[in-house]
Amino acid sequence: MTDTKIAPAGELNSLGLPKPPSETRVVAAMSGGVDSSVVAAMLADEGYDVVGITLQLYDHGAAIEKKGACCAGQDIHDARNVADQVGIPHYVLDYESRFKEQVMEDFADTYMAGSTPIPCIRCNQTVKFKDLLATAKELGADCLATGHYIRRTDGPDGSELHRAEDASRDQSYFLFATTREQLDYLRFPLGGLPKTRVRELAEKYNLPVASKPDSQDICFVPQGSYADVVKKLRPAAGRGGEIVHLDGRVLGEHDGVIHYTIGQRRGLGVATGEPLFVVKIDAATRRVIVGPREALLTAGLTMEELNWLGDGSLEAACDKGLPVLARVRSTREPLPAHLGWSGDEPAVFFDIPEEGVAKGQACVLYDFSSKSRVLGGGFIASTIAADERLSA
Repeated sequence: MTDTKIAPAGELNSLGLPKPPSETRVVAAMSGGVDSSVVAAMLADEGYDVVGITLQLYDHGAAIEKKGACCAGQDIHDARNVADQVGIPHYVLDYESRFKEQVMEDFADTYMAGSTPIPCIRCNQTVKFKDLLATAKELGADCLATGHYIRRTDGPDGSELHRAEDASRDQSYFLFATTREQLDYLRFPLGGLPKTRVRELAEKYNLPVASKPDSQDICFVPQGSYADVVKKLRPAAGRGGEIVHLDGRVLGEHDGVIHYTIGQRRGLGVATGEPLFVVKIDAATRRVIVGPREALLTAGLTMEELNWLGDGSLEAACDKGLPVLARVRSTREPLPAHLGWSGDEPAVFFDIPEEGVAKGQACVLYDFSSKSRVLGGGFIASTIAADERLSA
């Protein structure tokens, strides 16, 4: 969607709804950043009945001085200014308690369990696409529009999710948990635009955030210190333990498994004359297991909290070993794999072993042929190691 025109009466408008924009109410989720601000401005310019909503997700005071955050302090002020500029009503909803319970608490518990969480997925999955979506419906909105870089299309069997046209901005990894029902209601106007065009539109609409930097890191983690946030939420998180080599040697001690992630090399605090990586975290015994790089190779994985957006059922896809592209980190390109079973659990098996697959992260599946359509995915529950010295 770029500089679209108002559709004649009786035809689908630019959001795919069968009525004029003036009769179409849209709730625009406004974080105070450039992307969501442009969405609100574009839709207002097209004549839609736009209502801007900003979520207050965590304490103002702790966030005002944090550059690159969203949904607090200065960002709420920016969203309000944008709404005034484009002439739409704007509301701030206090979702702080929901955010703490559904996102921050989960973040701490996942780290405590020796896994690596992705709070941005949890936020989309709960606060934004569940709670905010319900609020939008209560306001009589025909859809909820966000500034995410991803595409929603109408396929032969219903709504489909596809990667953004601008691969460098694609956010599909963080949105795999979006359900079909949610997709029917959601709209992503920026999915077909490059970031450069979005900046141009911000200038065109004279938005006060036109030159504002993009958000960085996790919004509620000051200075990127994950461990500090976990210890604040879970004071017992700093309990130490042993750093153990795969061959059984105890190499040293650590001050909490929350300081380590799978694949980590720097900051281990041990020296053996060989490059060592974190290959496993045993939260129950508080042991951090290290080994050579080849020990990071993973042959496959199982998932939990599965969301399937592909054709037919996930079970049928696993039965026939459906070829897919699997992505285990947001910064990596999807790799060839196929679906199958590990015992009674749906599993993904890589054609070539993948490196550094961590429990708690997401495994997002894409259509092997189109490379664009998101088939769903889940959170990584266990790994199937290529190295026989490691168990799942």
